[in-house]
Amino acid sequence: MTDSEFPPTSAASVRREGGHDGHGDSTQSFGHDSDLSFVPFHGELSETELEAIQALPAGSALLLVRSGPTAGARYLLDGDVTTVGRHPEADIFFDDVTVSRRHCEILRTEAGFEIVDQRSLNGTYVDGTRVDRGVLRNGDEVRIGKFRVNFFSSPLDLPAAGA
Repeated sequence: MTDSEFPPTSAASVRREGGHDGHGDSTQSFGHDSDLSFVPFHGELSETELEAIQALPAGSALLLVRSGPTAGARYLLDGDVTTVGRHPEADIFFDDVTVSRRHCEILRTEAGFEIVDQRSLNGTYVDGTRVDRGVLRNGDEVRIGKFRVNFFSSPLDLPAAGA
């Protein structure tokens, strides 16, 4: 399914009937995992995106939002732990009901970056495979709710070509 095939929803449409106590805010489920079939993103990177990737300092990475409500956004990963979710205090705030409040974390390790799902309702996917924890590699597509992002490591951290 593409993002355009999902019916538009609002936060109010997923609240329970009579949920006026402030506790009715919940994540909307996509349904079965088969509804999240993996279709790789084949778009070319823009010159600006390529320049941003080339400028990354060692030990950092970049998330490029390819589709979803904030398509085109870029997020620098330069801390040891980056939180992702619908919680207003998340480091990367994705304001959509398909994203759990505390959806996942991206961890910087000595070997690179890992993503860890935080028991989200819709799961976290890397290249179409649902993961509880997974290593992120240059160019990987990560799906968090309706958001599809690509992960790029600093070129300074990539193995030299032919090495």
